[in-house]
Amino acid sequence: MKRKAEELTREGTKDQPPKNRVGNVMTAQTKFRDGLFDKDVLEDYTKQYAKSQPYKHGVIQKLVSPTLLRSVRKEIQDNLSFSPKETDIYKIHQSGDLANLDGLDDSSLRLLPSLLTLRDALYSLAFRTYLSMVTDSGPLSGNKTDMAINVYTPGCHLLCHDDVIGSRRVSYILYLTDPDKAWKTEWGGALRLYPTHTFMGEDGLQTKTPSPDFTASIPPAFNQLSFFAVQPGESFHDVEEVHADDQKVQGENKGERVRMAISGWYHIPQEGEEGYVEGLEEQLAEKSSLVQLQGKADRFDFPEPKPQAIMQDIDEGQEIDGGKELSEKDLEFLVGFLAPTYLTPETVEELSEMFSEESSLRMENFLSNRFSTRLRTYIEGQEKQSLPSSTTEIEKSTNWKVARPPHKHRFLYQQRSDGRIEGISPFEEIIEILLPSRAFTKWLALVTGLKLESCNVLARRFRRGLDYSLATGYDEGSARVELTLGVTPTDGWGDEEQGEGDTANDKEDSDKNEENAGVGGYEVYMAGDEEEYDNVEEGVTNSDQKKSKADPAIYKSSGGGEDDGVLFSMPAGWNRMSIVLRDTGVLKFVKYISRSARGDRWDITGEYGVIDDSDVEDEHTQDVSPKNDDE
Repeated sequence: MKRKAEELTREGTKDQPPKNRVGNVMTAQTKFRDGLFDKDVLEDYTKQYAKSQPYKHGVIQKLVSPTLLRSVRKEIQDNLSFSPKETDIYKIHQSGDLANLDGLDDSSLRLLPSLLTLRDALYSLAFRTYLSMVTDSGPLSGNKTDMAINVYTPGCHLLCHDDVIGSRRVSYILYLTDPDKAWKTEWGGALRLYPTHTFMGEDGLQTKTPSPDFTASIPPAFNQLSFFAVQPGESFHDVEEVHADDQKVQGENKGERVRMAISGWYHIPQEGEEGYVEGLEEQLAEKSSLVQLQGKADRFDFPEPKPQAIMQDIDEGQEIDGGKELSEKDLEFLVGFLAPTYLTPETVEELSEMFSEESSLRMENFLSNRFSTRLRTYIEGQEKQSLPSSTTEIEKSTNWKVARPPHKHRFLYQQRSDGRIEGISPFEEIIEILLPSRAFTKWLALVTGLKLESCNVLARRFRRGLDYSLATGYDEGSARVELTLGVTPTDGWGDEEQGEGDTANDKEDSDKNEENAGVGGYEVYMAGDEEEYDNVEEGVTNSDQKKSKADPAIYKSSGGGEDDGVLFSMPAGWNRMSIVLRDTGVLKFVKYISRSARGDRWDITGEYGVIDDSDVEDEHTQDVSPKNDDE
């Protein structure tokens, strides 16, 4: 009978010396391939590692005895099951932490003898010393093991990160792909490494951020070990999406594209081990890229926010708030863009009541038929044109810029120009004319009941198989209104057809759409808290980390009947608008767009500052985050 790997772990033994693991060096070496420990082989791997780019990394083919690894693979297939998990940063099938195999009872141990043997060999003194010499990493712990088994099926992926958490010193992946069917490069699943750029701040401190383009790609192979020393702000990497089967390929078995691997970390020596340095773990934690995500490093992020005052071309001089009706001039302007249904006093009042209750709205068929037809024709024409593959070529030959750094986000974007409106496309008309206008801002103020000031608008294109925006918090002192106008012309994103003027505010509708959106592309708002982010890299949960209640890393997993902490979500789709009042601490992300999507995800976003009128009681200031129906 199969058992979940989570059920096979025991508390309280992870950092204790394991029983029956202190074997002699010669015994441990027999578990690896013949000749691996020869002096000339060691020197060769050490030289390759030292000159590797974009940062030091190594690859060892045929690491262990093939007989042993085949047995490990069979034990895993026969005795372990995996939990599918999806987050802002990854989509995988995951086992539990395998550090505590020694704590299993005898009946469980009998199911996994080869796996236990492999774990002991990988963390033996012989191999730890070998790996330490190759990487020049310093001594590695034999007591603190940290490993799990991950399975990537088509659609699974892991986005850019640097693995820096706590006491990690060396990261590794040992592949358990089909030993009798070589993995093909075109199947994806490669480990990809990113170079970094160094920025000098005004304070004289250097900040490294990864390039949006990887420069090294290592495809999986059975019995291949890929490894690198964990370096803060340096060891950025991702795992390429495993590509879905091409239906035209004949004779391909369904199970061939399964990227199974044992992955984990070697840690710095723990207290009582040789090489232990008191306080070193705390020093390493300070360098963590997770700290940089919440710190000053964002001053080197692109796009840079460019909030601008509301355009003064309509009803100049009038205060923009929710207490005035749209003028004839307002309506004359807006009807050139918006569906007439959304401009009637009755609809505006209905939307205002809904927003007052939920602090969020979703509207279908938001743009008028005439304008949306022009817009769709333009976008569909753009999708037919191929884009350059590199960031440099894209920014040189097109109007697009590439958002970066990729451990936070990557997508194409355009920002508002300095008033250029001649000869622009319908797509550009939205960011240049509609969203910054006083007329639209007045409509938005009526719908939200808030006083609005500056706006920051952005046109985005998320390329399939490449782009995403990871979860980020909002830490300004006051709330802001955020809108997203989805203009993705392709279908298959998990959306449902609705008529003009229909709204979709029910959490049940959002949940259904998100569940069906297997290709990603949905935008999610989540409740945040002050707990520590539980970063899960390569599918391995570090049990020493705290788990945040609303952590993006646990918003979607097997067995859960609800999305923990999800406040609002909207799948990619055509001509749909969302409006959200975002409070401090609320997280937001756009899920990675799968290579199997039928097209790219297109949208225009707007951020509107809210004027804080302390003299007026406003119900929105009492709770300004989207409501969760479970509250």
